[in-house]
Amino acid sequence: MANITAAMVKDLREKTGAGMMDCKTALTETDGDIEAAIDWLRKKGLSKAAKKSGRIAAEGLIALAVSAKDGVAIEVNSETDFVARNEEFQALAHTIALVALEKGLADVEALKGTHYPGGGTVGDAIANAIATIGENMTLRRSASVHVESGVIGHYVHNAIGEGLGKIGVLVALESKGNGEVLAPLAKQIALHVAAVNPMALDSSGLDPAVVAREKGVLAEKNAGKPANVLEKIVESGLKTFYKEVCLVDQPSIHAEHANKTIAQVVKEAEKSAGAPIVLKAFVRFALGEGIEKAPEADFAAEVAAAAGQTH
Repeated sequence: MANITAAMVKDLREKTGAGMMDCKTALTETDGDIEAAIDWLRKKGLSKAAKKSGRIAAEGLIALAVSAKDGVAIEVNSETDFVARNEEFQALAHTIALVALEKGLADVEALKGTHYPGGGTVGDAIANAIATIGENMTLRRSASVHVESGVIGHYVHNAIGEGLGKIGVLVALESKGNGEVLAPLAKQIALHVAAVNPMALDSSGLDPAVVAREKGVLAEKNAGKPANVLEKIVESGLKTFYKEVCLVDQPSIHAEHANKTIAQVVKEAEKSAGAPIVLKAFVRFALGEGIEKAPEADFAAEVAAAAGQTH
């Protein structure tokens, strides 16, 4: 009997998308013959994942999981919204988020290799779901927030289940203050983040390339002005830009906080909370953002092509 090595299992898994244990079994059954093992998996219906892996997966779900001090957001993609409404897919996304929360993982690759309840890894669970449901799926990203003391606010837009929806937001408020004040404040800020979509917590968190590009635009729009005047215009323009894209500088969307920035709202809440409050971090995931989707198919053309006809 051939010696089945980890490298052989890895190679077969990459070629078929099947689970690790299935690959090991296939190699054992075929005495280490890779091609025969591929056929074995195909016959068992376990290599479907590989056939689907090239398809664009831009639908799916954002899943949140929250504890007293930690919050995790993940994005699990599928090809169609129909699958996102599948209970098995929803359970997969929810469970992966819980695993990420329990293990304190925000790294996607580390999360894929983590034990999944019921056996195998998170990666295996995804591959098995692909084989069962019949669509490509990917664990695209994961992020987390943490407080030593305080609260984790969260909000899911278009929720279709516990912690599941199209937009997910986490907000971390660090404070030793009254939780009955902190919790609704964190929820308000989470709603604001969902609606306004800030780029960063404050100006120090912005990508330097984004700031440089904005400076360039301001300078070009005001070309020809004296250097000292141009410098002041650019400085003023950046302040306006920060108010638009930085969470702490944005005016709150809530009517009760009209004309107040998020930073001012947090500062004023300290009196009621009885302690300083630090808006420590936030995460906002919107489903499919940044994924280049395929153009909408011409259904009539597809049918005609399938029938060997043309328009």
